[in-house]
Amino acid sequence: MKEDIVLRWIQKAENDIKAVEYLLTMEGTPVDILSFHCQQAVEKYLKAYLTWADLRVKKTHDLAAILNLCIENDEEFEKLDMDKISQLTIYAIEIRYPEEHIEISIDEVEELYSIVRNVREFVIKRLKEKGMEL
Repeated sequence: MKEDIVLRWIQKAENDIKAVEYLLTMEGTPVDILSFHCQQAVEKYLKAYLTWADLRVKKTHDLAAILNLCIENDEEFEKLDMDKISQLTIYAIEIRYPEEHIEISIDEVEELYSIVRNVREFVIKRLKEKGMEL
């Protein structure tokens, strides 16, 4: 049961990555949508790990809080760049609404995508090391 939920978190994160990869190929790519999917992918990978660790996280998009829960359970998560990851939090909500205007360039989105790939690689590796079959 737990494994199924972990796999669903990972699949949701993978879908966010697919959206980013596809949208990056577009001319005039919607950078706000890309940044949202980058944030979502990181959030979902971290929540996949927390699910595996039997830690329940309250409904939040605060990546610093989520990463801190991971670190409390597994010090290896300190290897992830807290500053870069926590900066993704603003793309969870604020960027989706016209009241909050956030400028982001395609170069910045590519940096966010790099963070996503690093988190993905790290979480998948940790899950496998903890006995999860992927």
